Amino acid sequence: MLIINAQNIGYTWPKSDTPALDIAGFQIEHGRALFLRGASGSGKSTLLGLLAGTLIVQSGSLQILDTELASLSPRNRDRFRANHIGIVFQKFNLIPFLTVEGNLRLAARFSEKPPRKIREKSEHLLAALNLDSAILQRRADRLSVGQQQRVAIARALINDPELLLADEPTSALDTDTRDTFMSLLMSIRDVSNCTMIFASHDRSLAKYFDIEIELSKLNRAQAEEASLV
Repeated sequence: MLIINAQNIGYTWPKSDTPALDIAGFQIEHGRALFLRGASGSGKSTLLGLLAGTLIVQSGSLQILDTELASLSPRNRDRFRANHIGIVFQKFNLIPFLTVEGNLRLAARFSEKPPRKIREKSEHLLAALNLDSAILQRRADRLSVGQQQRVAIARALINDPELLLADEPTSALDTDTRDTFMSLLMSIRDVSNCTMIFASHDRSLAKYFDIEIELSKLNRAQAEEASLV
């Protein structure tokens, strides 16, 4: 089963004459863990934005779970994302003045789960991430970095997504903290059996994944730009 099926997708940022992405084909099957490697400015975040539906392809076809994201209204894309896609951000992006429970409930706002199920899922995820359920009532700005990492993973998985996207979440971490984070992320990803795309410039992280793609080899826009230098 294909989770992602992209054909001839293109995207150019406003006020730019140069395409950021031009990809002939890109398919990912269910359950795979993909390491998307590329330097800063290579288009990793743009591609993840398209896959998440926060950006819309300007040409070609991009289907997530057989759904053409460009055909959905903004509200329906938000609902689709909430029900099918989890995102781990570079700086975790927790809302500092909300409790952990508030952050998790906010992530589930567009989902179809009742509040009781969200609470049960929150407690289950926190236990799997070695966090006591009492942390649900603690404000996000009172958490240690390690606790923030775990809550960010829980937030990404709160709606049982089929697709998990991670955008450079280890870029600001030291080696030991990075390795702990990766071990946690991969272990809980294995349990959830979701498909993962993890974008980073750090080649050493490739060992955690079963597929590695160099974005510059996938993105024809970059190849054309390099040929002009």
